Amino acid sequence: GRMETRLSRRRLVVLAVFSCYSLVNAFQWIQYSILSNVFATFYGVSFTQIDWLSMVYMVAYVPLILPATWLLDARGLRLTALLGSGLNALGAWLKCGSLAPQRYPLTLAAQAVCAVAQVFILGLPSRIASVWFGPTEVSTACAVAVLGNQLGTAIGFLLPPVLVPNTPNDIDLMAHNISIMFYGTAIVSTLLFFLTGVVFEEKPKYPPSHSQAVLLTKAPEDYSYKQSITNLFKNTPFVLLLISYGIMTGAFYSVSTLLNQMIVTHYEGEEVNAGRIGLTLVVAGMVGSIICGLWLDYTKTYKQTTLIVYILSFIGLLVFTFTLDLGYLIVVFVTGGVLGFFMTGYLPLGFEFAVEITYPESEGTSSGLLNASAQIFGILFTLVQGKLTTDYSPRAGNLFLCAWIFVGIILTALIKSDLRRHSVNSGIMNLDVKAVPVDSPVEPESTTLKIQSTL
Repeated sequence: GRMETRLSRRRLVVLAVFSCYSLVNAFQWIQYSILSNVFATFYGVSFTQIDWLSMVYMVAYVPLILPATWLLDARGLRLTALLGSGLNALGAWLKCGSLAPQRYPLTLAAQAVCAVAQVFILGLPSRIASVWFGPTEVSTACAVAVLGNQLGTAIGFLLPPVLVPNTPNDIDLMAHNISIMFYGTAIVSTLLFFLTGVVFEEKPKYPPSHSQAVLLTKAPEDYSYKQSITNLFKNTPFVLLLISYGIMTGAFYSVSTLLNQMIVTHYEGEEVNAGRIGLTLVVAGMVGSIICGLWLDYTKTYKQTTLIVYILSFIGLLVFTFTLDLGYLIVVFVTGGVLGFFMTGYLPLGFEFAVEITYPESEGTSSGLLNASAQIFGILFTLVQGKLTTDYSPRAGNLFLCAWIFVGIILTALIKSDLRRHSVNSGIMNLDVKAVPVDSPVEPESTTLKIQSTL
């Protein structure tokens, strides 16, 4: 008596295109901060003003996330995807007009447009995974979607220092090099916008899992966005996860933004290696994300895996902190890689754990709130860690983050693991669904869905 479920071949293309334009958006986030000394010289502004070119991503997210998640629920996946990729391309082209030393306000405005695009991107991995992928691949799909954003950060660490070497005595050459980076990004992001329009559909013809089939039986008029938000904040495990996810991801944002300053403090003139260390951090995290996604699909041990990764991230940051000033860059590469493996590997864990403990609430809403928490903590951590790093040392800033991550460990340990979506997919709940395939060309009376559920 279950609704027929099938996997669509299009799901892989949808995932690939989303991952690519998410990659470009993340690249645009980090491209300024990894060259903070170069752009500070080019625009004639302070390091704090350059830091704001990264923090604007976090600032824009917080007030816009609720309207964005409402739009995702009300107007659907396709429109949200088009907005994300379209604004991403628009911001990239605006940057091309800021290629002069006196145009810092324009480059900040362009980055703000990219920051708005991010609001329509970061909440989609868990929604795409749930809507398009089956129960045995949903966590891996979410990890791959998050991976695109991480890969963009990795390329953002690696490519800008190579394309834009520090030439403080030749501003014209610096402007030429920056233009290559800006125009290349604009062309790629425009191509991906058109691909999004061609590839993205609202949902597959058939639901990919029983949990999605159950959600399709609910009439649209029964859904209340306001009630969904209320339900999430009444869910104690989710609130604990909301805070702990914000702490971990905010700490990662802060470390990424300030990495260049931390490295050049102890290793003067090593801007290129600072980018390579950032690349190592993120690539290791990409590996961690995929491993964690595969592990979750195989074991469904959400809380245990999340807690272990949290503890290992804390240990990794401590080791990174106390080895940063030893004078050996190879040590920083190794410790940065270990830190990245666990800190960025945590990101898809948080998304999927949230979907499990909040089902049947919207995946976009829970993911959006998680990201909003991450942005708030990211802003606070970046400001405080940057101040501590400037006034005292990178060690002081990193120890500040360590203290907060320890708090996150305690909160994660308190989360009650109630895997609601997994229970539905496993048939544990009392469900009796009779239906024909979605969008199938049959008479209206035969498309009636009957469901009795303890949800």
